[in-house]
Amino acid sequence: MERPPDQGRLACAEVSDEVDVQPVLEAGCERSAGRFGVGFAVEMRFEAAAAIICGVNDVDHAGLSRDSRSAALEDAAGLVERIRGWGRELGFDAVGVSDVDLSDAEPGLAAWLAAGFHGEMDYMARHGMKRARPSELVPGTLRVLSARMNYWPAAEVAREVLEDGRRAYVSRYALGRDYHKVLRARLERLAQRIAAEAPHGYRVFTDSAPVLEVELANRAGLGWRGKHTLLLERDASSWFFLGEIFTDLPLPADARTGGHCGTCRACLDACPTRAIVAPYQVDARRCISYLTIELKGAIPEALRPAIGNRIYGCDDCQLVCPWNRFARLAVEPDYLPRQGLDRASLVDLFAWTESEFASRMAGSAIYRIGYERWLRNLAVALGNAPTTPEVLAALESRAEDRSPLVREHVAWALQRHRG
Repeated sequence: MERPPDQGRLACAEVSDEVDVQPVLEAGCERSAGRFGVGFAVEMRFEAAAAIICGVNDVDHAGLSRDSRSAALEDAAGLVERIRGWGRELGFDAVGVSDVDLSDAEPGLAAWLAAGFHGEMDYMARHGMKRARPSELVPGTLRVLSARMNYWPAAEVAREVLEDGRRAYVSRYALGRDYHKVLRARLERLAQRIAAEAPHGYRVFTDSAPVLEVELANRAGLGWRGKHTLLLERDASSWFFLGEIFTDLPLPADARTGGHCGTCRACLDACPTRAIVAPYQVDARRCISYLTIELKGAIPEALRPAIGNRIYGCDDCQLVCPWNRFARLAVEPDYLPRQGLDRASLVDLFAWTESEFASRMAGSAIYRIGYERWLRNLAVALGNAPTTPEVLAALESRAEDRSPLVREHVAWALQRHRG
């Protein structure tokens, strides 16, 4: 793993054992990965994400000593305001500070795991309560800086795509470049900018390692947890990414945000598979994001019809949320749709060869699921599509696919059309 020069470690912390660093890191500490947002999986999303170990030694590359740190912390509140300004300059819509005591979140996490709602995501249980204990994950951590970046893209109207069974629906966050690459680079730059004024030990996370992202962001004043378990904010909706900087700076913490969902249950009623089993509680095993991204094997037959034309992720709970009428278009060009994914037809995508998938999805979050699961998801969507000669021909072309997983889903889809 490459590390920028003159960087040390926060409290001698190492990359935690859940992170498989080498296969996913690229030059400049970039990687390809995906996003998943269900239940407490919202906090972790994808286990295989790579954590960047960052920090500064007693004297950093700018020649600033620990005395500089002490002087800066005398004006801690002012430093936080400057951090917010630097964050805005880097494209973040908001930056907040939280403490690291998440003990009151532990019972909910334990109950969610005990109910088995994490499905096959064994890593969710493997790390236990470390997810709710930032100072155990990274010894020496005193505060967490949470940053929010809007991603709502200028794309085809989501509802119109969902209502057209011939087209493929891709979750809005995955239409553009892999957001891990964008956020990680910006968070690193923000952490280094802070270090230039107040040298500190830090680690940067973007859906990496056991981190309760929504809980931390709520405590940092960036929004409240909606009944769909995602973070909501009055003026920013829920169409945004979150990232964190774990730091040993004793900054003043922000006030947590209170909830504003009231009696609304639009997200519960809109969930195609009824995965939101109760307010603030998601059974990942039923969630379309889990089924199309995290699940490695066959999608349960009983749930396939409800998937419709969703081939990667699901946004229904966000699309119906009243607060999301305040969504603003993202200004980050990397979040614009690539490869025509906001309007692509199922038949066209199903015709991609493995090499085409690899080249077209390079740099996309979708690359993470691989070609086999890509075809599996498309086969289900084609099984739910209107019966046309083109749809039947596409399915029949892969009836003898070399992958048993693909063959099984194609057979199901053909049976749906042939009655």
